[in-house]
Amino acid sequence: MGFKEEIKRRRTFGIVSHPDAGKTTLTEKLLLFGGAIHTAGAVKSNKIKKSATSDFMEIERQRGISVATSVMGFEYQGYKVNILDTPGHQDFQEDTFRTLTAVDSVIIVIDAAKGVEPQTEKLMNVCRMRKTPVIVFINKMDRPTKDSFDLLDEIEEQLKIKVRPLSWPINDGPDFKGVYNIFDKNLKLFDPSITEIEEGINFEDLNSPELENYIGNDADVLREELELVEGVYPEFDAKEYLAGDLAPVFFGSALYNFGVHELLDTFVRIAPHPRPKDAEERDVEPSEEKFTGFVFKIHANIDPNHRSRIAFVKICSGTFQRNTNYKHMRLGKNFKFSSPTAFMASKKEIIEEAYPGDIVGIPDTGNFIIGDTLTEGEDLHFKGIPSFSPEIFRYIENADPMKSKQLNKGVDQLMDEGVAQLFTSELNGRKIIGTVGALQFEVIEYRLEHEYNAKCRWENLSMYKACWIESDDKEKLADFKKRKHNKMAKDKHGRDVFMADSPFILDMAQRDFPELSFHFKSEF
Repeated sequence: MGFKEEIKRRRTFGIVSHPDAGKTTLTEKLLLFGGAIHTAGAVKSNKIKKSATSDFMEIERQRGISVATSVMGFEYQGYKVNILDTPGHQDFQEDTFRTLTAVDSVIIVIDAAKGVEPQTEKLMNVCRMRKTPVIVFINKMDRPTKDSFDLLDEIEEQLKIKVRPLSWPINDGPDFKGVYNIFDKNLKLFDPSITEIEEGINFEDLNSPELENYIGNDADVLREELELVEGVYPEFDAKEYLAGDLAPVFFGSALYNFGVHELLDTFVRIAPHPRPKDAEERDVEPSEEKFTGFVFKIHANIDPNHRSRIAFVKICSGTFQRNTNYKHMRLGKNFKFSSPTAFMASKKEIIEEAYPGDIVGIPDTGNFIIGDTLTEGEDLHFKGIPSFSPEIFRYIENADPMKSKQLNKGVDQLMDEGVAQLFTSELNGRKIIGTVGALQFEVIEYRLEHEYNAKCRWENLSMYKACWIESDDKEKLADFKKRKHNKMAKDKHGRDVFMADSPFILDMAQRDFPELSFHFKSEF
């Protein structure tokens, strides 16, 4: 198969949602249909020993939540599908935002009973900003739900995107009978006792009395509702979907494998293959011959037995090849990678080559940070990989003096993952961890203990905002640092950070020092 054909058959997408909407369950079922796994794990139940493939960290299995993005790839109907399952919990949204820079499209999962929730709105804002195509999967139709038309209104209003149903539910909850696939014109009946893939019943003419044989008195309701759908919603337009202006909508129940097959079948046909990526210098087309890629995630201890650390690289153009020299732009050095890997959650295999859209894992001994660019020699810097100003701060202290080396190593590696940010106070040299959510402290403490054999304790720190400062006026910068010495810190990369106690203090600092730039994201 030629290079251009390899690009066209790739589908790299992220699955996002509010916590508990069923995102990880949907990921499991997509992997099941793709033949990548043979039994789906129960994400929520601690009693069941099989846990979700995509939740491979110990704490994820215990808590029943995803706290890190996992990457999985499989072949399906001639397409190479790469799924990035993201954390739903808002305390880990930074990982999700970064992941959205590495995908070409997104599936948003919505709980049919709860509708659109705040976290979903935030994620949709990021997709809208990047003009990322979005498909909506309305999950949990086997439970009592909101009215389907009300749900669609809510999606249009709160996610600010036009919708077009491509399947339609027949009832909900205990009366849920199945869906009519508008896109392929077939009927799929729901039976909770059947979890294998079943072909739908071809049904082009809904006015046929045969419909009553399958769904009884609900046939007339389905006809009326579908007439309304055709009258109210625009025709499906692939161009509008690819431009990020129209969201196709599917209904189903991921728990029972229902509606997932239709979603995957339609997705591979309509979703975009790898798209151009913005670099500071120029736009990079996937079809360019020379390799380029960027690191969007780092994960320490993906295999706790070997203390391995992996940098996840999204390939943007050209063919990535094993044992080939590539330029690390930030360090200005050439690196050769002898064991690049492809992923099936925590399982990985060494690959010889990979194409645009693929995610490659590169074993890392500390050379990479999030946002690093790799090329065949051209000076390029991919942009827009956010690292936000933390909102919660705590001092981290060593709880076991015999394990200070392990603690330092653990903190160092976990900070490189981007799960939180490390600051060192200029006043007393104490280490401060800043996060966007309180749950991250729990995860850090758990992982330090279980992955690095180190114990920490936390001390609360009342702080409003950490902001990175810079100025062309060296004297003013030095004056500011002198005056605010007790509120100054350095981040992990040695950059100056002002730790403001309150909005008032920050506002005063910005007014008193107009020559300084105050940044609330660490990429500048």
